[in-house]
Amino acid sequence: MWDELHEECGVFGVFSPAAGDVAGLAYYGLYALQHRGQESCGIVVNDDGVFTSHRDLGIVGDVFTRQVMEEFPQGTMAVGHVRYGTTGGTVRANCQPIVVNHRKGKLALAHNGNLSNAMELRTELEMGGAIFHGTSDTEIIAYIITQQRLKTPSIEEAVSRAMDRLDGAYSLVIMSSAKMMACRDPHGFRPLCYGFLEDGTAVVASESCALTAVGAKFCRDVLPGEILTFDETGIHSDRTHCGTREKRMCIFEYIYFARPDSVLDGVCVHTARKNAGRLLARRHGVEADLVVGVPDSGMDAALGYAEESGIPCGMGFIKNKYIGRTFISPGQGQRVNQVKIKLSPIREAVQDKRIVLIDDSIVRGTTSRQIVTLLREAGAREIHMRISSPPFRNPCYYGTDIDSREHLIACRHTVEEIGELIGADSLGYLDREDLPEMVGCTGFCDACFSGEYPTKIPTDTAKDRFEGKLSERHKEEKR
Repeated sequence: MWDELHEECGVFGVFSPAAGDVAGLAYYGLYALQHRGQESCGIVVNDDGVFTSHRDLGIVGDVFTRQVMEEFPQGTMAVGHVRYGTTGGTVRANCQPIVVNHRKGKLALAHNGNLSNAMELRTELEMGGAIFHGTSDTEIIAYIITQQRLKTPSIEEAVSRAMDRLDGAYSLVIMSSAKMMACRDPHGFRPLCYGFLEDGTAVVASESCALTAVGAKFCRDVLPGEILTFDETGIHSDRTHCGTREKRMCIFEYIYFARPDSVLDGVCVHTARKNAGRLLARRHGVEADLVVGVPDSGMDAALGYAEESGIPCGMGFIKNKYIGRTFISPGQGQRVNQVKIKLSPIREAVQDKRIVLIDDSIVRGTTSRQIVTLLREAGAREIHMRISSPPFRNPCYYGTDIDSREHLIACRHTVEEIGELIGADSLGYLDREDLPEMVGCTGFCDACFSGEYPTKIPTDTAKDRFEGKLSERHKEEKR
């Protein structure tokens, strides 16, 4: 459990009417989705049924060197993935896309989300003789689709039948020898959209910003429960699973995960975050001299707070652009403040000022306390912290790395106590009642705030539940 929220995974797919540099398109698409996962990445290219794959730990620019890219063949399809894992460790075996060879052909699969019934499914598969190479729930999805494919006449029907068995969050891009598919769970927890290049090449991506990056024109979002198939005859939509569940897009996609220039289910992320700032200003107004956003996720809400309150918005921090999730933490013997490495206050901007400090969330409180301390040391006279989300009080089972209530500061302290602990003069959160106005619609999942889950809650939620150590249930079975 980290003091900062970790991003989701990102998926990307290309289906071209003629062979070309589909690996290059996937490369640039993954660059645009890098914010969704920085643990590992991968690309699989389909050249007339022959799959060429490269996956490894690290970010896109490090994994896909010029030499690696030159070794990819021309192809008609490609699937790409950037990963931050909420099930399974950071090892090469868990890198995606996953490639499966089976009796009826090949399959490559990239997944964004988290299955809430992963433990039950994996146990059932293992008892049936399945051998897993990694510990991610994505491999479970691949197994179930493959099982169904051996019983059905088409990959489309296999995916549809597999969806009957999957609970939780999954936005998928799937590639067979002749087809590419895009699939979204019936709740629509995670985003997925598609568009086209001028030459007719279809592009699928977790966010619309990746379509823009490769020059594709946005067409629409994949509907919750929809299965889209791209083949040589065109695009085919299977909506059998649409409407079978209530729509529940993750609210934190709008608050933090997605890039501000993306549009998710018709809602502009930048606009939603500015709305959050405006709502904060209405509920938690204060006399101040400057509004400062914590880079990068607090910047949009800071603009909204400033516009609503009339307080000028200024730049209070410089962020080190070269630090990502691969940043190596100092050892215990090195007493280095990691926040100071990532953020540096601009003394001339904040000295002797009353500051409204905007951030997206408080998890444990450690980082918030360090940021407030940085501003104090730079001479800020008052610091009024405003958070563009409600307090975290519950774990997430759908892909966000919040897995234990004991680590959440809002479960142990009141808002006033949290304000004192982080050293702020005052603290205000976005009210849960304001979330529909923030995004301009209803139909989202806010279980991390409310505790109201749209699916059955799993019994074993640890990220490493499929790793080498046996769970308590398995230990009991061995006894």
